[in-house]
Amino acid sequence: MRSIRRQLLFWLLAIVLLGVGIAGWLIYRQALAEANELFDYQLQEIAAALPAEPFSQVLSSRDTGDEGIVLQIWNRNGVLMYYSHPRAPLAPRAELGFSTERTERGDWRVYGAIVGDNVVQLAQPVSVRNRLAANVALRTLWPLIVLLPLLGVAVWGVVGRGLAPLRRVTGALDTRHPEALDPLPDSRLPLEVQPLVRALNGLLERLAGALDTQKAFVADAAHELRTPLAAVQIQAQLVARAHDETERREALDDLQAGVTRATRLAEQLLALARSEPDGHAATATVDLDALIHECVTAYLPLAQERRVDLGIEASEPATVPGDAEALRVMLNNLIDNATKYTPCGGRVDVCLRVENGRPVVQIADSGPGIPPGERDRVFDRFYRVGAGVNRARTDVSGSGLGLAIVRRIALQHHAAVTLDDAPAGGLQVNVRF
Repeated sequence: MRSIRRQLLFWLLAIVLLGVGIAGWLIYRQALAEANELFDYQLQEIAAALPAEPFSQVLSSRDTGDEGIVLQIWNRNGVLMYYSHPRAPLAPRAELGFSTERTERGDWRVYGAIVGDNVVQLAQPVSVRNRLAANVALRTLWPLIVLLPLLGVAVWGVVGRGLAPLRRVTGALDTRHPEALDPLPDSRLPLEVQPLVRALNGLLERLAGALDTQKAFVADAAHELRTPLAAVQIQAQLVARAHDETERREALDDLQAGVTRATRLAEQLLALARSEPDGHAATATVDLDALIHECVTAYLPLAQERRVDLGIEASEPATVPGDAEALRVMLNNLIDNATKYTPCGGRVDVCLRVENGRPVVQIADSGPGIPPGERDRVFDRFYRVGAGVNRARTDVSGSGLGLAIVRRIALQHHAAVTLDDAPAGGLQVNVRF
């Protein structure tokens, strides 16, 4: 596992070392330039201090083995009169001015000048100047090199102090109760940590909303299941208490109808739980035209049993990205509601159009419809239209979940569901993708 603290320490020290290296190289180059200027001036001064009279005899030469300044003097006839270091690997000639001569023993800085009747040549190893510049650079940088361990300790402490808010946030999360979803305080946190805490608070807020929705769903589901299950229990008792075959058959029919209602409610509860709006629909290309034909074909026998004219009025080719199974559940709920609340002899028309490049599914019936004042509330879970409203039913009573499921699936597919008056006087449901 990587440590931010160690990474910062490593990179900061690496940058410091790189800076020290660059500074040392620059100091060395500057010191070498100054040393060259100083020693060149020294060679000029030594040459100027030599006597200008001609030598009458060859001065005695010496070889001390010193790698300092080497002096050679020639007279006007080109005869070597003096050589301070006979073993110095210099060319036996004089070149006026400054020059650098390469030899087997390294580079030499050479200065030649005419002094009176003599030609003077002074030479000095370049290594002397390099050593002097290196010593100057080292003496300048060694305090920084000595301070590097102390700098590392200081960086370690400063980085640890800077990461302390993260440890506080971690500690606050570790000690928090699982059900405590209130936001974390972010007023005294650094600017770099505040976005993380805000993101965590947003996650906690969404999680709290999801838990509240789940609790409400479980409570509503338990409440709604209590009635049909109680009815099933009573109907089972009536079957057990039946005195003759006719009474027993009627009780069994009622029991079967009660089981069917409970099963339908459980199926719709499961569909609603799977169609949470925060979920994401599977990404696939769905052929709406083919899907609508499948759903209508599947409901034709049920519609004929209810004596409802179910058919497709118009259908245009259209595709949408999404989950085909979820869209099938949505269309089945809409068709089921339309056929369920349409009286015998009525009709249900399904239409698929493309408006401005966007598919629109319309399901219109000739039933009693829904009053405009209640059209917004019918999308709530377990809500049913008031008892005083004329809703002629041709099938079992509804659970109040059909349109809630439709809206959830539509939200998953970025579609809008609206309710209008149908041309035949009933309800028209529009799903606009």
